[in-house]
Amino acid sequence: MTRAATFHDLDGRSVFITGGGSGIGASLTDGFLAQGARVAFVQRTDASAFCDEMEAKYGQRPLYLPCDITDIAALKSCIASAEDAHGPVTALVNNAANDKRHDTLDVEESFWDWSQAINLKAYFFACQAVIPMLRESGGGAIVNFSSISYMMGNAGYPSYTTANSGINGMTRSLAREFGPDRIRVNALAPGWVLTDKQKDLWATPEALAAHLERQCLKDHLEPRDIVDATLFLASDASRMMTGQAMVVDGGVVVTG
Repeated sequence: MTRAATFHDLDGRSVFITGGGSGIGASLTDGFLAQGARVAFVQRTDASAFCDEMEAKYGQRPLYLPCDITDIAALKSCIASAEDAHGPVTALVNNAANDKRHDTLDVEESFWDWSQAINLKAYFFACQAVIPMLRESGGGAIVNFSSISYMMGNAGYPSYTTANSGINGMTRSLAREFGPDRIRVNALAPGWVLTDKQKDLWATPEALAAHLERQCLKDHLEPRDIVDATLFLASDASRMMTGQAMVVDGGVVVTG
């Protein structure tokens, strides 16, 4: 991970990332390790080889905790294990999500519940688990990943966009409630980041060209663009920023 900036206060920080072993999440783990942070992450699929790579690169191995984040008890147990290993978590990044496409008229209750469990419910309970640690530490940061999908009014995955919008509401409420404890809670809404999954499933030449036409900046988003923004939100460099939704999308949607 090439560093665009160094956030000195992240050195030694205990960081917990959901979905931190693949896609954007792997880049987040890489980015925080580059800053000297102690990183723990949950991932459903095996991330041992990725941890080997990070250990060889930085001389510090991230703590990989196998977990299905829809199992809230298991998720909370993993967060407790991260505290045991690295000290109280002072930066939480809720990154894991599933944007599986689905048609509104075909959605069954079981699918809806599964989708919300991944894309919203787990976020709330991860926040709930780390807030006592943040209080104990005198403050800290939570970064909740959303998406510009709901801002664009995209069709094809209404449960996912519903959760994205809900993440913003939750973020603002938690920021208000726990601001007196110096706990900052912000949302980060990426645009179309060309991960391997996106390239394999949806990034046709036609789709890429159409999306790039909508961007003000005519470069495709890379994971590092999201990592740099996340590091900023986790760092004290953004110490007076909370309850906000930061958009990193090359200028597709506008806020404010």
